[in-house]
Amino acid sequence: MQIHTSLAAFHGVKRPVLTTGTFDGVHLGHQVILDRLRTVARREGGESVLFTFHPHPRLVLFPNDNDLRLLNTPDEKQYLLEKAGLDHLLVVPFSRDFSRMLAADYVRNVLVGQIGVHAVVIGYDHRFGRNREGDIGLLRQLGKASGFLVEEIPAQVIDHVKVSSTKIREALMAGAVTKANALLGYTYMLTGVVVKGKQLGRTIGWPTANVGAIDPTKLIPGDGVYAITASTTRGEFKGMLGIGVRPTVEEHGARTVEAHLFGLEGEIYGEPITVRLHQRLRDELKFESMEAMGGQIARDKVDALRALEHVG
Repeated sequence: MQIHTSLAAFHGVKRPVLTTGTFDGVHLGHQVILDRLRTVARREGGESVLFTFHPHPRLVLFPNDNDLRLLNTPDEKQYLLEKAGLDHLLVVPFSRDFSRMLAADYVRNVLVGQIGVHAVVIGYDHRFGRNREGDIGLLRQLGKASGFLVEEIPAQVIDHVKVSSTKIREALMAGAVTKANALLGYTYMLTGVVVKGKQLGRTIGWPTANVGAIDPTKLIPGDGVYAITASTTRGEFKGMLGIGVRPTVEEHGARTVEAHLFGLEGEIYGEPITVRLHQRLRDELKFESMEAMGGQIARDKVDALRALEHVG
């Protein structure tokens, strides 16, 4: 997959067959669109293109709204789109000026004038342009006038999947990662760097890798203990992940993300880590002592291994 970061740098693409949107999550609903995009590109002898934006439009249009949490970091999204078989990812800066562009001007000046689109594949309910004034009808009209094809994904195809990024966010915030994973079509991931913590876990025989440097816009699932798999420079591991404020060791602690990886030996401070959350095991609890917490963690390991029994 080729990545383009400006409209000026987007050239040399054969018969661009394009869809557009934020595609946060690259979930099952998005995958329906991507499947159709690839099918049309093959039929037309062209190349598939996702035209998207960074930062997320809501972060630009509502800068004081700090509630938005995204399902993917830019790197995660690129990984998932490449895995989905996309030929080209066109990521352009989103701005207020861009948001004010009339729908017809956006089609004529950007899609046709700068991208040279051959075909557009879009959902039946897609809106675009200033105040979301553009719709599938306008796109068909402009396509006929400008010489590009418009492929509509019918309502029954998209609605059959019944997936939205909002539903997935709600499931993750509730800790329902199994439900979220079913809607995503893959296992939800957190990527970061292992940072040094207070090293309290090792005092009871359960050393943890504190996952830091997580993208601040990334959605971190609800507090609790999860069965995970993790990718590190040392290899792949099964393990468990604690998300929460650690009430046993701190009265007013900051929220942390801590992984215990089964079989890991030595330190991995400063190294990248990706954890994938497979199943929620329990709520975060406050224990009477560190020893009592250690006993529960031992039981958690048994539950985690059972939950991950069929995970490769």
